[in-house]
Amino acid sequence: MTELMNFDEVTANFDPVLGIEVHVELSTKTKMFDGAPNAFGGEPNTYTTPVSLGMPGALPVVNKKAIEYAIKLGLALNCKIAESCRFARKNYFYPDLSKNFQTSQSDEPIAFDGYLDIELDDGEVFRVEIERAHVEEDAGKNTHVGGEGRIHGADYSLVDYNRAGVPLVEIVTRPIFGTGARAPEVAAKYVQTIRDIARAIGVSDARMERGNVRADINVSLRKDADAPLGTRTETKNVNSFKAIAAAVEFEMRRHGAILSAGESVLQETRHFQAADGTTLPGRPKSDADDYRYFPEPDLAPLAPSREWVEELRASLPELPAAKRRRLHAEWGVSDMEMRDIVNADALDLIEASVLAGATSAGARKWWMGELARYAKDKEIELAEVPVTSQNVAELDGLVESGKLTDKLARQVLEGVLAGEGTPAEVVAARGLEVVSDDGALNAAVDEALAANPDVLEKIRGGKVQAAGAIVGAVMKATRGKADAARVRELVMERAGL
Repeated sequence: MTELMNFDEVTANFDPVLGIEVHVELSTKTKMFDGAPNAFGGEPNTYTTPVSLGMPGALPVVNKKAIEYAIKLGLALNCKIAESCRFARKNYFYPDLSKNFQTSQSDEPIAFDGYLDIELDDGEVFRVEIERAHVEEDAGKNTHVGGEGRIHGADYSLVDYNRAGVPLVEIVTRPIFGTGARAPEVAAKYVQTIRDIARAIGVSDARMERGNVRADINVSLRKDADAPLGTRTETKNVNSFKAIAAAVEFEMRRHGAILSAGESVLQETRHFQAADGTTLPGRPKSDADDYRYFPEPDLAPLAPSREWVEELRASLPELPAAKRRRLHAEWGVSDMEMRDIVNADALDLIEASVLAGATSAGARKWWMGELARYAKDKEIELAEVPVTSQNVAELDGLVESGKLTDKLARQVLEGVLAGEGTPAEVVAARGLEVVSDDGALNAAVDEALAANPDVLEKIRGGKVQAAGAIVGAVMKATRGKADAARVRELVMERAGL
């Protein structure tokens, strides 16, 4: 492998140019052109029909819901929606497309000329120009057996066509200029912003670990902003934000070393290696002409009416950027706190808990604290934690009402996570509610004072902090369930204060 150039040296000597293709699988019930289920998992080759398998004589029919979702996504990306567009056949042979072509859109995409403003970690807003967002069908999945799971060195390969024909939108940027040293961050934030939008408007499950959202990252270097574009490489199917940033940085360093040595970059696809953050070569990259696009003869052109487009525009919910600005103001959090919430994918969870009755501070505390640690320990997404927003709101309400201390609330949360029921059910089953009955507390205070006879005199003499010993003893005797504030009041009453 070519020795890598230092990243700072790359950005000092070259101008990086990015191009990003984001693939968003749409969450329709059926596939793009047939009635096969659009579902994740399942036994291999069970979610298929003659159409998705490309059998001779099987005719496709366009999924209207997929077109609706594509238009909504295009509108959310500030795109124009075509008055007329059509499908084309993209010809190439891959074993995961058994009909030997992909039904896609070529020179007539459904959405075009858009842009997306993305917010970087320091609050800077960077605009990415979008050339097009077109509809196509996904391919199946190849599993290479033997070797290291790659086709090179594998003993044989298996093909699962369950994903073949799943509807997706491919969003293609124009060349992204002016990123400089922030190129890795810009790439990752751009894909994250699209993921958030797709999820917010309800057109995709947008789970990157399942491949619902994945990106092809094109990187090239040129000497300066006035020089011609350099030769690009395309790192395929990157499906995490961390990996996207790492792939951009690695390719920039690799290109920089090659160009500085007076050599030429080969235009090719690359494959990201999560284990060490490197990329490996795939195949020489074809240009569009090599795909021999021609109009799909079995599908009529699409002509979405302007009335329908405007209805879909009006149906769009509040988009993530606007929601962040609104909640930032409503919750009164700092810029850094808001970035942490967004980066943890906790914004919607916290908002849902607040809508269910939690205080914003309480919802943030539980989701960003105990629950975030639980998700990290279990290596799952925060949204996959077995606690609902209603649970968090109920727990926060018990704390706010004084029925639980913070320590007891953590025990209750442990029970909820263990599947013992709602917070109220866990409190009842474990007997965790705060002891606030004066009769029980008076008895506990008297017992603690009897064991510490000098405390009252110390308090009367001005050493008010001495009351802490009695409060601590009562808390211990009640296994942390006493209302500490009320215990202190009772001690003060005994001291005549």
